This record gives sequence, C-alpha cells and structure tokens, in this order.
Amino acid sequence: QVQLVESGGGLVQAGGSLRLSCAASGRTFSFYTMAWFRQAPGKEHDFVAGISSSGGSTVYADSVKGRFTISRDNAKNTVYLQMNSLKPDDTAVYYCAASRLVVVTTRQTNYAYWGQGTQVTVSS
Repeated sequence: QVQLVESGGGLVQAGGSLRLSCAASGRTFSFYTMAWFRQAPGKEHDFVAGISSSGGSTVYADSVKGRFTISRDNAKNTVYLQMNSLKPDDTAVYYCAASRLVVVTTRQTNYAYWGQGTQVTVSS
C-alpha cells in the first residue's frame, strides 16, 4: 500500500509555469506506475500524464503534450509534473495516483491509490 501527498499547486497567470510534486510513503514506490489526473469543476477525472515504474516510459494526454513533463525520482519516492505554458483550461484540482499495473494506463479505474489533490488555477 502507498500513501500519496501532492504539493505545488497555486495561482499563476496564463503562460506561466508550475511544478507539482507527489510524495509517496512506503518502500515499494519504485514498483508502481504513477500518473497525474485532473478534475475541473463539474467534470470527470481526466488523465494528464503517466510514467512507468522505472521512468522509462511516459504517456501524455494530447492536450498537454509539449507543455507538461512527468518525471520521477525513486530514491526520493517522488513523482513530479512540470507544467509550462499554462492555459486557463488547465485550471483544475490535480491528483497523483498509483497503479500496480506494469504498463502506463489512462484509465482512472486502474489506479488504486490517490492523493488528496492540489488546486491549480490559471488566470487569463
């Protein structure tokens, strides 16, 4: 089992950058595929980016390709989401999630462990 805590959210102007972090408890962090999802008001959780347990494979939603970068540091039990060129449409609560599946999946139901979320607000 793993517990996840996100940080790094905030208010930023359009075109700006933020870096989200997700710290995981437990000694088995390196076994988990990790992902970031987001939920805007009145909408479902949307997949943003995912990374395999080794960090060798990443997947991005089309809406963030070229702007966001997911990475992980298994020695620090932490996964990151670097967000550049932010747009008002990126405004949402961002969640970190962990899956025991080997492949990176975009399906919310494949992730058993979730953090509490961190708010990102992008002003125009």
